[in-house]
Amino acid sequence: MSYEDQNVREMICTCCLHIAFNSKVVDCVSAERSPNLKVRQGSEVVGMEAEVTQKVPEVSCEAAGQEDAAGTEQASLTDGESTSAQPAAVSNGEESDEGKEMVEVKIIWNKNKYDLKIPLDGTGAKLKEKIHTLTGLPPAMQKVMYKGLLPEDKTLREIKVTNGAKIMVVGSTINDVLAVNTPKEVIQQEVKAEENKKEPLCRQKQHRKVLDKGKPDDVMPSIKGAKERLPTVPLSGMYNKSGGKVRLTFKLEQDQLWIGTKERTEKIPMGSIKNVVTEPIEGHEDYHMMAFQLGPTEASQYWVYWVPAQFVDAIKDTVLGKWQYF
Repeated sequence: MSYEDQNVREMICTCCLHIAFNSKVVDCVSAERSPNLKVRQGSEVVGMEAEVTQKVPEVSCEAAGQEDAAGTEQASLTDGESTSAQPAAVSNGEESDEGKEMVEVKIIWNKNKYDLKIPLDGTGAKLKEKIHTLTGLPPAMQKVMYKGLLPEDKTLREIKVTNGAKIMVVGSTINDVLAVNTPKEVIQQEVKAEENKKEPLCRQKQHRKVLDKGKPDDVMPSIKGAKERLPTVPLSGMYNKSGGKVRLTFKLEQDQLWIGTKERTEKIPMGSIKNVVTEPIEGHEDYHMMAFQLGPTEASQYWVYWVPAQFVDAIKDTVLGKWQYF
């Protein structure tokens, strides 16, 4: 090989070495750069995955919220259904009349009429309970009549009650009984309380003008401190509030008090007299002034003067209910 050929060959080898070296460098550089690129790309991927991961829980929360809302709504509906269904399950302890043969009757009490529908196989005691509901009249105070006194232990079918039957009820409520029985006692207590506050009646001007006239000429004899029964003849020789002559006649067989004057005679049922007020006349204690209260207030009092003292208690007992027997 010539020297020139050898030089050319060496130059070619040298070039090949440079090319090979450069390619290695490029590969190394590429290798060095590629991990960075992968890391960068990896970080972006990781970042994206993080974003996706962050977004996923948000979607999950919304979904969970919707599910919770749906669950709450479902629970509300369930509660609502339970609540609406609950009244149907409540029982007041009474037997239902559904499916029973009913009968319609008319209850008549105290001038009032009530239509009532009741099971035909219900007893007289059950009927009284229904009447109590309608009228407020307690069963123990009821007298129920249908073809005679209605028995409590028999059914309406056994008694042969039919549709449209009229059932009469007699009785008074507790309030009615109290209103009838207690007014006189209450009024007497009120009157006594008022009397304690006021000056003696005989000193009051309205009574003084009658008392100042003195005793009537035909006044009946009196006995101080004595108590006698009512005489069989009228009490006479007394004045009324206007100063006119008056007499008192007690008609026990008619339960009436007759108050007679020159002009007329008033026939008053004793049951309508609410109270009797009396007071001795000062200076003449063997005589009394007496008032019969004919209404609810003192304005209805009918005054009588110069009543013999021995008859005062008998008059009060007779008028207010303690009868005198002869």
